[in-house]
Amino acid sequence: MEIREINAKDQWEEFLFGCKEKTFLQSFNWGEFNRSLGNKVWRLGIFEDGKLIAAAQLIKISARRGKFLFLPHGPAITQNSKLKTQNENLKLRILKTLLDELKKIAKEEKCSFIRIAPIWEKNEENEKVFDDLGFRDAPIHMHPEFTWELNLEKSEDALSAEMRKTTRYLIKQAEKNRDIEILQSKDIKDLEQFDPIFRETARRQHFVPFSLEYLRKEFNSFLVDDKISFFFGRYKGEIVSAAMIVFWSGKAFYHQSGSTHSKAPVSYLLQWEVIKEAKRRGCDAYNFWGIAPFLNITGKDGKVKTEIKEKNHPWYGLSLFKMGFGGQTKEYVKTKDLPLSIFYWLTFIFETLRKKKRNL
Repeated sequence: MEIREINAKDQWEEFLFGCKEKTFLQSFNWGEFNRSLGNKVWRLGIFEDGKLIAAAQLIKISARRGKFLFLPHGPAITQNSKLKTQNENLKLRILKTLLDELKKIAKEEKCSFIRIAPIWEKNEENEKVFDDLGFRDAPIHMHPEFTWELNLEKSEDALSAEMRKTTRYLIKQAEKNRDIEILQSKDIKDLEQFDPIFRETARRQHFVPFSLEYLRKEFNSFLVDDKISFFFGRYKGEIVSAAMIVFWSGKAFYHQSGSTHSKAPVSYLLQWEVIKEAKRRGCDAYNFWGIAPFLNITGKDGKVKTEIKEKNHPWYGLSLFKMGFGGQTKEYVKTKDLPLSIFYWLTFIFETLRKKKRNL
């Protein structure tokens, strides 16, 4: 195997389009967004016999807690079944080859550790790959490890039928309510309407919101390819719900969002309009992004029921809201760290304390 840096957007995006497990965090646009923030970005392709079999977008993070290399939701690996059949240890070989390159970059960039948030299914085999290479569980996750995803390869009627009864009822009630209006916008100026709702939600949910400039750069980075939209829910003329949705590589992602307390079911109708827009764009899945840790319980009838582990989790209510639209859980291997210097432990202590403070 060999590693080459990939600078051609078409080559990068074409490969990722053929990967089953992926999120927009590996997209070319996300890399450009990070560069606009002043971060260094590397797009590394892993080749075997001249063929691209894996891709990893690497970002250098320089924060108060230290400098490190971060690989968000990667590496993405080919779906070539023949290649996988012939190479039982393919993931281990890919990661080992990649790690050799990452260590070189980390040394040059004076980074104290390497962090990978894999988009690999959580199972014993995938965990072992990281264990064998000396990784340890990170004290925090930077992107979702537990997600909820809806298969959109069904009719609207079928999707509606598979929703929770209450969710379906509230959508129908909202559709009948003339005081409720859902709008879609691709105008960056509408960030001024999105931001107050976003900050109100951050205050209520006790999380630190991204800056207005951060949101502006993120939106613009995907807008160049028509891969992002604002959705606003109005009740009696006032915006009470808002979402920033990324449409990328055949999938839709519920990324940034906010809402105010409202008795009207505006947020339910907003999500239903997002789902319909994703289908119009040819998306095969809608990723609701992060949910609280869950348990999948198989009943006597053979049906699997998902339950949130902790009812006092900060994301409990939001998770139930997302799950009401139907879909299935996805749990990825925990975020992994590879310490490279003693300074890593300063970051470890800082992040551990921050996690406890936020009750996550």
